[in-house]
Amino acid sequence: MSEIRSPAVASNLPEYTVSEVSQAVKRTLETSFERVRVRGELSGFKRHTSGHCYFTLKDAEAAMDGVCWRGTAMRLGIKPEDGMEVICTGRITTYPGRSKYQIVIESMELAGEGALLKMIEDRRKRLAAEGLFDAERKRQLPFLPEVIGVITSPTGAVIRDILHRLADRFPRHVLLWPVIVQGEGAAEQVAEAIRGFGALPEGGAVPRPNVLIVARGGGSLEDLMAFNEEIVVRAAATSRIPLISAVGHETDTTLIDHASDRRAPTPSAAAEMAVPVRADLIADLQRDGQRLASALTRALSERRSQLDGLARGLGDPRRLIEDRAQRLDDWGDRLKLGLTNWVQQRRAKIAESAGRLMAFRSNAARRFEREDKHLAELGGRLRRCMTALTERLARDLESLGRHLSSVSYEKVLERGFVLATDAAGHPVQKAAETHASMALRLHFHDGTVGATVTEGAARKPARPAAVSDAPKKQGTLL
Repeated sequence: MSEIRSPAVASNLPEYTVSEVSQAVKRTLETSFERVRVRGELSGFKRHTSGHCYFTLKDAEAAMDGVCWRGTAMRLGIKPEDGMEVICTGRITTYPGRSKYQIVIESMELAGEGALLKMIEDRRKRLAAEGLFDAERKRQLPFLPEVIGVITSPTGAVIRDILHRLADRFPRHVLLWPVIVQGEGAAEQVAEAIRGFGALPEGGAVPRPNVLIVARGGGSLEDLMAFNEEIVVRAAATSRIPLISAVGHETDTTLIDHASDRRAPTPSAAAEMAVPVRADLIADLQRDGQRLASALTRALSERRSQLDGLARGLGDPRRLIEDRAQRLDDWGDRLKLGLTNWVQQRRAKIAESAGRLMAFRSNAARRFEREDKHLAELGGRLRRCMTALTERLARDLESLGRHLSSVSYEKVLERGFVLATDAAGHPVQKAAETHASMALRLHFHDGTVGATVTEGAARKPARPAAVSDAPKKQGTLL
């Protein structure tokens, strides 16, 4: 069977490519929404390495993509974060590559000043709880710093105001660390400048400041947001150099004001805090010099009057010296006479003492002769007593020797007795102490022989208790 084809249905609708439709939609959106303000909550905020920012702007019922190009992102007055409710100003366009529409941001602000102030207040309370704002951390400013470090924009009027004010009061060496004071990267630059000044070494090629001034002119709350950033507050609180904050006008308050050592209402006031007025110091020195000279003159006058009064009460010194000289001569003569008399008296006493000493020597010689005779007599008596005592002790010793010899066991052996000892040399006094084959040593008065026991010791027959022991035929040797 042959295939039957149906004829193509004719249509009067024009035919478009995908690109043509995308471009038409893009033109329509950009024409209808050339400039809009959209309020919503930031979500999925991302900063690309190129510097562009991408995020989603949403509310309770819808969401739309957003993009902020690098140049615009650097000029934003706030630092976008997830969860912020913001009002974005820009234009609506599409991204044909993904068939999505998006808003291209030209400016961004918090949705109402109250929300921004609440965020700042919450941050202030959190940092205060860490002790960054404690009064104990505040340091005294140097009275007259040699070098002043200023952190501000190099092109604004602030640096000129500070330099002009310092020149009027007391010219000092000023080091400027240029930074941007609002927009993207401003907080990081200010914090880096504070840490950089503190890292300068003492006595280095670049002089280390004695005091720092962080300054910026007035502006809106969004313009001053860089000085409310946590990185700036922490850098100010940990600064190694005393710091003066001078951000905005007198009614403006930022978090760096709480962390700094002193707050100045304006940059010019910060310069006034940093240095005293030179003319006032010169005037004070001149006034103090005049007061010192007057006090010295008055003190000299008073001392001169006192000296004159004391001189009148003291009398004429020459007359006093003449009187003392005459009295000295008189005492000299009296001393000479007194010395002569004293020598004569001492000579007489010496002669008298010599006579008495001669008499004493004569008496002492006669006494010594008597004592010598007596001592010789005592010596003779002592020798006779010693001789008698020695003879008596010798007789006693001889008698004891004879007695000891008479009771010696050797004398007993001479009478026919024998002393038996065992192999160890111990005396054997009883038959019960022997046994068969026991070796003995028999000691006679004229020598010693060995012997062996041939039989054991015989037991003694039991005897009635009433019968007394018969007298032994031989007593013990020892």
